[in-house]
Amino acid sequence: MKYIISLIVLVSIGAIIYGFSIQEEQLILANKYIGFGTAGIFLLAMPLFLYKESKGKKMNDYMLTEENIRKMQGKQSEKPENQ
Repeated sequence: MKYIISLIVLVSIGAIIYGFSIQEEQLILANKYIGFGTAGIFLLAMPLFLYKESKGKKMNDYMLTEENIRKMQGKQSEKPENQ
């Protein structure tokens, strides 16, 4: 999976660079290469990367709940001992 993502990123960056290199001769074709390269990075590579990296992780660990905020601050949960 990481090789597919790397390939998509490299092809997209290559398309963007190629689009900028031919921009003066063929403006419409150059803009298409730049657009497809940008779309490849943001609409293909980034979602695939996020899906691959988030497998097996609990979303509740990343939510800003009151318990997680206390954990980040280093405080224990406030439970009265004498009640």
